[in-house]
This record gives sequence, structure tokens and C-alpha cells, in this order.
Amino acid sequence: MALSPFWIWCIAAVILFLMEFFLPTAFVEATLGISALIVAFTSFLIPSFPLQVVLWILLSVVVVFLMRRYQPKRTAPILKEGAEAQTITQILPGETGRVLYDGISWQARCDDPHLAIAEHQRVIVIGRQGTTLIVVPEDTIS
Repeated sequence: MALSPFWIWCIAAVILFLMEFFLPTAFVEATLGISALIVAFTSFLIPSFPLQVVLWILLSVVVVFLMRRYQPKRTAPILKEGAEAQTITQILPGETGRVLYDGISWQARCDDPHLAIAEHQRVIVIGRQGTTLIVVPEDTIS
């Protein structure tokens, strides 16, 4: 017994919704599932399966772009200059090391290219270049 296109699209929609539930992708799979449901109900009006696939693709693109308008805008984490961090590794002069800042391990470089910072030392974050924090030893700031 062959499944009708209506049931094929309904099954596809359920699979896409489950995928979104188990593998969250910012509602991309859910929007594809919504498009599949719409095509399922229009399959009675459009009997050609290849046309249904084209309709599903077009609807998916439109729904994804419409849903993006309602997603919250992502902002880069705000760096609190002057905040304390602690070195995880030694930072050699002119090189990078690792610091623990706000509970996250960051790549870090000393602001003074001639100064080394020991491991497990408190540092002050004075800036950021890309994903590298610029730090100075806490005892140099008085």
C-alpha cells in the first residue's frame, strides 16, 4: 500500500519537528516542518509530487526569512574592562597564554610585550582584540 502525498508530507513534518526538538538549530528544522505541513494540506490541490517539492522549497525559504525577523538579535559579550581574571598558563613576553575570565577560558596576551606573567596570577583585563584578552598583572596597577 503506497502512502498518499498528504501522509508523506505529514510524516516529513513530524520528523523535522522531532529533529528540532533533539537537535536545536534555531528553529530552522521547525520552519521546514511548518512548510511540510502547509504542503501536506495543499497536496490535494497540487497532485504533482515534483511541484509539491518545489512549493516546499519555496515555502521553506520564505518561512525561514520571516522567522528570522522574530529571533532575538545576538550581541557580542560585553567585556568589562578593569575586571579581574586569573592566568591558567604562563604568558611569556610577546606571546599568548590562557586566562580564566567570567568562568570561561580565554586566550590572553600581556599589554607589555616585554613582561612575563606567571601561572595562577591575578590579572586585570584592559581590552580585547578579537578573541584575545589584553591583560596586565594586578600588581602593576596601583
